[in-house]
Amino acid sequence: MNDFLTYIPIILMGVWNTLILSTVSFLLATLLGLLMAFIEVFSPKPVSTIVDWVTRVLRGIPLLLALLLVFYGLPRAGVALPNIASAIIGITIVDSGYQAQLFRGAIEGVGGRQLEAAYSIGLSKWGAFRYVIVPQAFRAALPGWLNEFTIVLKDSSIAYAIGVTELFTQAVHVAQVILDYLQPLILVSIVYFSMCYPLSIVSERARRKLLAMGVAAV
Repeated sequence: MNDFLTYIPIILMGVWNTLILSTVSFLLATLLGLLMAFIEVFSPKPVSTIVDWVTRVLRGIPLLLALLLVFYGLPRAGVALPNIASAIIGITIVDSGYQAQLFRGAIEGVGGRQLEAAYSIGLSKWGAFRYVIVPQAFRAALPGWLNEFTIVLKDSSIAYAIGVTELFTQAVHVAQVILDYLQPLILVSIVYFSMCYPLSIVSERARRKLLAMGVAAV
């Protein structure tokens, strides 16, 4: 136990990379997801169908497989990236498929009357999306969006497979040194819980507030 206590700060050093990896991937996936949702809802049927199938494929790819494809595939194409950059790309690609589905549902839930009102005041399709649809859709999608971040935060541990020194990787390294996996993994579980539980509370409160306002949360 005393040996493990001396290694706790080393394990916690991985929290910073976990937060960077999760936050950057999630925000990039949000932008890409919004773009794909916009194309699905507002584009002609053939284009919308193609993008819909793209998001289905992205949601069907295991995250570990996506990370390995990016990590080993990009160097074959002459693009050498740090492992954390490869992890960010892999997580972004997969999560964007889920976020596109989330935002598409929220956008469709806003309704056609909002679009008609936006067009009547002279807004373009993109202007209506940016100034009218997105603010309302994002509010409806907020609980699901926060839940999605908790998923990305936990799934970031899979970056261990390509050598990213995040929280889980640090715990495994310490476990190999002290020849005891139980204590490091319990500590890591507590840290993940302490980061994810507050987000789940905020998400639930947002959902209840939206229901009280008569807005259906996605």
